[in-house]
Amino acid sequence: MYNRIRMKAADMFSLKGRVALVTGASSGLGVQFAKALADNGAAVALVARRADRLKSLKDEIEGKGGRAVAIEADVTDHAAVARTFDAAEKAFGTVTILVNNAGIAHGGRAVEMPPEEWRKVLSTNLDAVFFWAQEAARRLLAAKKQGAIVNIASVLGLAVSKGAVAYAAAKAGVVQVTKALAVELAFKGVRVNAIAPGWFVTEMNRDYLTSEAGSKLTRDIPVGRFGRDGDLDGTLLLLASEAGAYITGATVVVDGGQMVALRG
Repeated sequence: MYNRIRMKAADMFSLKGRVALVTGASSGLGVQFAKALADNGAAVALVARRADRLKSLKDEIEGKGGRAVAIEADVTDHAAVARTFDAAEKAFGTVTILVNNAGIAHGGRAVEMPPEEWRKVLSTNLDAVFFWAQEAARRLLAAKKQGAIVNIASVLGLAVSKGAVAYAAAKAGVVQVTKALAVELAFKGVRVNAIAPGWFVTEMNRDYLTSEAGSKLTRDIPVGRFGRDGDLDGTLLLLASEAGAYITGATVVVDGGQMVALRG
């Protein structure tokens, strides 16, 4: 056990000796999360469907002296969950940090949404979050190890906008799943928290956010810009490391002040 009173910041946030698994690691926020974890000492299992992109990220991490393994998997394939954790354990040992990042977006009016689209969004953005967290927790308990689960929610899970009914419902579910798991697992040393990002420019939304209509959204963001690569790193490291040892069940909003401005 660390003497937390006398720990230096570099030690508190260090992930040396930890094993992290990041879903949706082939693009967007997942790539940045994986790099931040590796840069701070964790061995990282990179999980996504696009094997070529995973290999490129793996090579980049290893080129900087880190450790990574690429595991091709679809987060909505329930049979792939155990197989992926098995592969991560074979490479590095028990996964002690899970970043549930994989997700998809949708847009359109609620009255026009077909059932298959609703199910697709909920399956990826909510169901997968629970089942991957469940598997991580089961293995941590079996190994009698402490760990951290970080679920990626969204400000749209806390407030809504037009055209995002399924996404908002799924992300609100992620917030509640985070709280429920935190209550059940805290006594075993497994912390469960969520990050709720605001608008971040990623491959998934770049065309819209860089358009004239999208750029107007910055008017509602007190810091005057969208999130950039690295803006979530500090929050992720806090929740994944010893620095956040007394934090569980929390949803940390990282949105440049947008939610505060909207609430007044």
